[in-house]
Amino acid sequence: MIPVLVVNSGSSSLKFRLVDVHAGTDIATGLIERIGLSDVTDHRRAVEMMMEELAPTLRDHPPVVVGHRVVHGGTRFTRPTIIDERTLAGIADLCTLAPLHNPANLVGIDATMDALPEIPHVAVFDTAFHQTLAPEAYTYALDAELAQAHEIRRYGFHGTSHHYVAQQTALFLGRPESELKLIILHLGNGASACAVRGGVSIETSMGLTPLEGLVMGTRSGDIDPAILVHLHDVAGLGFDDLDTLVNRRSGLLGLAGRADMRDVTEAAARGDERAELALGVFAHRIRHYIGGYLAALGGLDAVVFTAGIGENSAVVRERVISPLAHLGLRLDARANVDESRLARRISPVDSAPAVLVVPTNEELAIAQAAYAARVT
Repeated sequence: MIPVLVVNSGSSSLKFRLVDVHAGTDIATGLIERIGLSDVTDHRRAVEMMMEELAPTLRDHPPVVVGHRVVHGGTRFTRPTIIDERTLAGIADLCTLAPLHNPANLVGIDATMDALPEIPHVAVFDTAFHQTLAPEAYTYALDAELAQAHEIRRYGFHGTSHHYVAQQTALFLGRPESELKLIILHLGNGASACAVRGGVSIETSMGLTPLEGLVMGTRSGDIDPAILVHLHDVAGLGFDDLDTLVNRRSGLLGLAGRADMRDVTEAAARGDERAELALGVFAHRIRHYIGGYLAALGGLDAVVFTAGIGENSAVVRERVISPLAHLGLRLDARANVDESRLARRISPVDSAPAVLVVPTNEELAIAQAAYAARVT
């Protein structure tokens, strides 16, 4: 047994998981929510509660390393990194690029390092997997000097998940990663698409921040940026109002009045027109990216669905894939509604490209990455 503690410190929550990286299984898990909004006054208190809850387990299974999820690594952190003063300073410098995420990540790291000072701590960055994007894929058509001065470019997110799912897809297909051309659809409350060629990310839908790209639970995804200027002019919305609009009041919530895809699909089945439109927009945007990524990859071995919606919503998978028969993408109706928790093919065995469902496991991926990096 090789225990690794994984800590994911969010803006108002602390998720933790003790993982046996040798067996790939959980030893203990937990979630502390409403930090700062309840009796849990701050992240330091949340970490104290985590340690209290884990104390009996840690006595029997002391972790050899702690892996911390960090959302934004910019261009300076391209791989899992041992946390020291220099690493902490670098993460702090990137807070301007991820003001909702990196500060919370830092507080959780600091408190956990105080609680477990005797073992190494490793930062695993959501952005690292996408550092292989070519300049033409990550560059925005903005004033070049201004963009360079303020580090404005496409960074991409969900990289830990996309990397893990690409590896698991290769194992499922029994083929080397180096041979495969994949489109991975990480569909959850946050959603992103990624084109992976030879195990390397070459395109991804999220950008400078996690707002760009697909329709999400409360985020708009792609919109004409002039909409924000227009709303400022005609509706009097200020910068904070606009930020709240596109990050917290848009997406499925804005379209259907419901942020959870389960609620949206149930409402659509009852004939709710707003929910039906939301489903249509959600699937349309995904198909848009599939087409673009097919062109970028120069071929396709599989479309892979993962994360909460991707793994569990047969309705969404059908809405995305059925209109793409002209690309060779087909569904096996019976396989699509299979509720197995394992990796599985949901397209006919004689069809190509394959359509797959491959469950993600970001905590296990972080644990494996932290364990591998602990001595580097």
